[in-house]
Amino acid sequence: MQKDELICGVRPVAEALRSDRHVEKLLIRRDAGGEGLRELKQLARDKGVPWQPVPAEKLDKLTASAHQGVVAFISQVPVQDLDGVIAQAYDRGEDPLLVALDGVTDVRNMGALARSAECFGAHGLIVPKAGTARMGSDAVKSSAGALLRKPVCRIDQLAGALRRAQQHGLRVAALTEKATTTLEEAALDGPLVLVLGAEDKGISTDILRLADVLVRIRMVGTIGSLNVSVAGGIALHEVLRRRLPRG
Repeated sequence: MQKDELICGVRPVAEALRSDRHVEKLLIRRDAGGEGLRELKQLARDKGVPWQPVPAEKLDKLTASAHQGVVAFISQVPVQDLDGVIAQAYDRGEDPLLVALDGVTDVRNMGALARSAECFGAHGLIVPKAGTARMGSDAVKSSAGALLRKPVCRIDQLAGALRRAQQHGLRVAALTEKATTTLEEAALDGPLVLVLGAEDKGISTDILRLADVLVRIRMVGTIGSLNVSVAGGIALHEVLRRRLPRG
């Protein structure tokens, strides 16, 4: 982690929250109090930035600076508006293709999925603000820079973002082992959001219910599951194959 990904201290963190910088989350010392921290927590709630109480030792390990009981993580990745990304794709005469991540917490998987999204022609990623991997230098490196080139839409709730996408005419396809329809059989043409789930639990039940179609990857091995970044790459390649002109 690079030093410029952290901001320490009550006043600097408050200014970061009020600015146009994207604050991913706050760590606040568990036993810390005072009016300044109370106001900081309220400001974080108002901005939709998650915060987590932690022991003082964790903050001390993160930074040698005087943190005053609070550390903010700053994303290196610019944040884009979901409606704008969809509109730009339509304006170019293209069917929007977005990749939505539901609880992907591994930085390397995040980077690899962004890289696949770039390689296979997705217009952007939809990533919840909470419960997901940080988009710092490690994620950018794992993505081979794709996170800096491909629009990333950070949203408060994934379900709400998917409903907005559906209102724009996009179908939601959830990639899950629970599906009976395979990638080859599924209707994946036209405007589409491909949803990929957490490394351990997969896609949450409420998102599966919201999806227009559930699809799975055909496999013959005994393990029966793939790493999420590998599965995402396979699915995105299949979508691209259908979109490319024959011959």
